Amino acid sequence: MQALNAIVLSGREVLPLVEGGKGISVSNGESSGAWAAAGGIGTFSGVNADSFDERGNLIEQIYRGRTRRERHEELVAFAIRGGIHQARIAFEASGGRGRIHMNVLWEMAAAERVLHGILEGAKGLINGVTCGAGMPYRIAQICSHYGVHYYPIISSARAFRALWKRAYHRFREWLGAVVYEDPWLAGGHNGLSNSEDPTKPEDPFPRVRELRAQMKECGLDDTPIVMAGGVWYLREWEHWLSNPEIGPVAFQFGTRPLVTRESPISDAWKQRLLNLKEGDVFLNRFSPTGFYSSAVNNPFIQDLRDRSERQIPYTTQAIGEHDTPLPIGARSRVVYVAAQDAERARGWIAAGFSEALRTPDSTLIFVTPESGHEIHEDQVNCMGCLSACGFSNWSQEEPFTTGKKADPRSFCIQKTLQRISHSSEIDHQLMFAGHNAFRFASDPFYANGFVPTVSQLVERIATGD
Repeated sequence: MQALNAIVLSGREVLPLVEGGKGISVSNGESSGAWAAAGGIGTFSGVNADSFDERGNLIEQIYRGRTRRERHEELVAFAIRGGIHQARIAFEASGGRGRIHMNVLWEMAAAERVLHGILEGAKGLINGVTCGAGMPYRIAQICSHYGVHYYPIISSARAFRALWKRAYHRFREWLGAVVYEDPWLAGGHNGLSNSEDPTKPEDPFPRVRELRAQMKECGLDDTPIVMAGGVWYLREWEHWLSNPEIGPVAFQFGTRPLVTRESPISDAWKQRLLNLKEGDVFLNRFSPTGFYSSAVNNPFIQDLRDRSERQIPYTTQAIGEHDTPLPIGARSRVVYVAAQDAERARGWIAAGFSEALRTPDSTLIFVTPESGHEIHEDQVNCMGCLSACGFSNWSQEEPFTTGKKADPRSFCIQKTLQRISHSSEIDHQLMFAGHNAFRFASDPFYANGFVPTVSQLVERIATGD
């Protein structure tokens, strides 16, 4: 493979290798600092990052507020303190090499307040901010205020065009690069639009070529594109290098850095990744954000799939084919369902799935009493971790509710991501991963369960492997 040329990102020449910024505590200051020290772009997660006390002990994110709004304020304070803490760790670990970026989700709780708080408290430590999961119009203005480069994450040329016309054209000098994240292959939340088929992946090359054409129309001929999602061996992307249709390009790695010594995830999680098979990562739409997301198809995801399969439509009055009464709940309130659905429901109830929960789509799902209790408890304990949540109906805008019924087919994303990040309990928690994670098992670099340092991984990637 041809040698990798340095590229200018966030004001410095670096290797065109970017660490993807995984969510809660999964990409931290230690891992991102090590990536930067190896000469690339290290990216820590600014989403409810961990902080520690003066003795180095982890400060648990325990919420004591009586209301959702009170707990929301606690969460924002945790997020700002943790982001500043991880920025300091990353800066020190980098040894002045590479660049340090922070990754945030535009749809996370109080995104603008958290950004201001971290960038104000960590001045000079953060060189760039990557931001996706939504349409982050204001990220440009916020970053320019602090003299920090911004890196919008998009999945189509159309999305970038909208962002450019509405806001980015006024802050072009701080646009570090445009991150194209493949909506079919990336891990975590994906940017599939309503017009795209989740079962029919598209070749990223023509989509990125279209993005470059759009960027040239905006006068951004030399602004790099970062290719994210589905990148494993660089030799498979060699035709992108020095290609005038693509222009300056860097490559982002989100899944491979999970299996490094500096990665903070548990050994159990690392071993699970090393033994995945093709197809084990499942593209789903269970996230309370409403976005598609990619996660390992473990018992946690399977439970969500089963919930949705034990689902029937209902009405509160006999209408049309909904002519069969079905008593549900502790008070045996009657709803009306189709005759064949009544038979299915009785079968689920007999099998122990006796709790019927109503969804916003006028359907019922059937779960065990234990699962029903957990769902209700998680909804009551909501701390407003998203700008708007389908699972709990939280909204950060007044009147602090989406106005819709909470959806029991989803889950508390804050709870499960905190648990998988801080324990070895992985099977019954949400485990995000890119769709190429199965390649750990066949990549000779990881033979016999080898877990490299970040430096060893970056050196390996740079060879094309």
